[in-house]
Amino acid sequence: MHLADLIGPEAVIPSLKVKTKKQLLQELAGRAARLTGLEERYIFDTLLQRERLGSTGLGEGIAIPHGKLAGLKRIVGIFARLAEPIDFDAVDGDPVDIVFLLLAPEGAGADHLKALARISRLLREGHAVDKLRASKDASALYAVLTTEGATSHAA
Repeated sequence: MHLADLIGPEAVIPSLKVKTKKQLLQELAGRAARLTGLEERYIFDTLLQRERLGSTGLGEGIAIPHGKLAGLKRIVGIFARLAEPIDFDAVDGDPVDIVFLLLAPEGAGADHLKALARISRLLREGHAVDKLRASKDASALYAVLTTEGATSHAA
């Protein structure tokens, strides 16, 4: 599974300005609604419910909020680099500045887990994260996501 299968260039946000975790999830839900045709509130509520189970902040400034949605046709990803790091209740307590939202159809099962593993592997590679933090625009970020993602071990 390649990240290019999950995310398009239009789903990369190079400098998202938010102040709180809730505001971040609202912004991502709005973007996801435009990409998927699903209701923003439904996406936001799904993400909030998932966060109540435990933070999707992995540590080292990285979060992968995710959820399964009825009515979604395929797995959809959105990448955001935050203008300023925010508190995300991450496992290490550090603020988050790299976020990859992953939404999957309700019955995605193994494909959802493979996609999560694929994103997690990429975002645990220090050189890839350094490149994401250093890239200046959406096209450069997309290139890092899809090139680094394609050269890493396949899921």
